Amino acid sequence: MAVGESGPVRWSTAAERALYGDGGFFLREAPGAHFRTAVHASPLFAAAVAGLLRRVDDALGRPAGGVTLVDVGAGRGELLTGVLAALAAEPLAGGARRVRLCAVERAARPAGLDERIEWRSEVPDGFTGLLFANEWLDNVPLDVVETGPGGRLCYVLVDPASGKESPGGPPDPADLEWLRRWWPLRGEPGERAEIGRPRDEAWAAAAGRLTAGLAVAVDYAHTRAARPPLGTLTGYRDGRQVPPVPDGSCDLTAHVALDSCARRAGEGAVLLSQRAALRRLGVRGHRPPPALASADPAGYVRALALAGQAAELTDPAGLGGFTWLLQPVGIALPLPPDPGV
Repeated sequence: MAVGESGPVRWSTAAERALYGDGGFFLREAPGAHFRTAVHASPLFAAAVAGLLRRVDDALGRPAGGVTLVDVGAGRGELLTGVLAALAAEPLAGGARRVRLCAVERAARPAGLDERIEWRSEVPDGFTGLLFANEWLDNVPLDVVETGPGGRLCYVLVDPASGKESPGGPPDPADLEWLRRWWPLRGEPGERAEIGRPRDEAWAAAAGRLTAGLAVAVDYAHTRAARPPLGTLTGYRDGRQVPPVPDGSCDLTAHVALDSCARRAGEGAVLLSQRAALRRLGVRGHRPPPALASADPAGYVRALALAGQAAELTDPAGLGGFTWLLQPVGIALPLPPDPGV
């Protein structure tokens, strides 16, 4: 499905139209139908987020007005639905009524979503609690630059209908400054970079609406010491990686320079691997004791299944390799120490 006008444009323009324009991919498609996140992998992930919300509530002194959990890039509300289930089993101190759940997504509210989940197109202003953005920043459109002959740096243009790329003009001063600081290029022909400045600004805007509590971004990420020389821009459709053609037919995603977002966040921001963060929240993947198999066979099977899910969530070569950016606002980082082995 073609979205927007044809003809070469910068990648940020093409991706914005393709993903969020009239008839755009994320306005009509459920993300879970095309790619699998930690939210879809196991209810343990939502339970860990619920546990983190309890810790934020405690760090805030259990405010009388309760706490808010805002899920940015909520898909079809899967994470908040899972958090509701986890809170039903183990509610916050003072009762479930102290919790406000808010999904932020540009698509329309899905049918059948629990009425306790508020649905918004923008992050609410001035809330207290936990802002959680799981695989949101990788879908914030950005521009791509490439080094041409003679070391000349230019924007990469793309035809929205075909995905064919062509060289454009030189980068703007603000983009050049971001590249100098966060993704310096060596000047070799064909070298590419993805300008993360729009992600920095999007994260700062979202986290800036939090009055007190914790803001968390979880995503594919890389750091300045190990930027990919050819970039990471790609597409996904029906669970498979496909060429990134910005015609509205597929997801368009690029890994996030979360170290730049963290620097923009200021003092106190912390980067952890998903493995480290989830282990500190109690997701560890230990096999149940063999004796349980004879004492409680059904319980052993359930525990074994959960151990397998925990192992997938914390696998450093898979979901455990994601990066968490944790930005406390007015509180100390509400995580227990690393449990070690």
